[in-house]
Amino acid sequence: MATFKEIVTKAVIGKGKKQFTDNLSLQVTNNPNTILGCWVINHNFSGSFSNGVVTINGSYDVNIWYSYDNDTKTEVLKDTKNYTETINVQGSSDTENEEVIIRSLSGPSCSKAEINNNTINCTIDKTLGIELVGDTKVRINTLDEVDDWEEIMDSDATIDEVIDQEVNEDYLDNPTE
Repeated sequence: MATFKEIVTKAVIGKGKKQFTDNLSLQVTNNPNTILGCWVINHNFSGSFSNGVVTINGSYDVNIWYSYDNDTKTEVLKDTKNYTETINVQGSSDTENEEVIIRSLSGPSCSKAEINNNTINCTIDKTLGIELVGDTKVRINTLDEVDDWEEIMDSDATIDEVIDQEVNEDYLDNPTE
């Protein structure tokens, strides 16, 4: 006959990754001719878990270097993008005790930038990994070992008698007595 031991521990109880795409339209004061570069820096984020959904709040700065005035002058457009993403994580429970761990698997980067009159449209891609850490129970086989149960002794009989004498069983019927 197999016997089992149960261990309660913290473990990853749900995990996943997801790619996100932001399409930005940024206005410029000059009429741009050429996009010379686009950098995404200062990516910050944090997450929380509620009702089976991970909510991630974050921000990053977009810097677009472009030329204007017939490619004779350059300027850098700077903008901060705030975002909120929500993710359902499979394997998670509905308790609020989980710890959320978020990792940037691929930081935000500009995959496309194009000029449309005095607007620069750019596409920013990022991939985030999410882990939920919570309490779980693991059962292990103890290889047919006998489970030693210690006998729990009842309380002292004299204490039980004192309690029986002091308890008013009719208290709920007559609470004023």
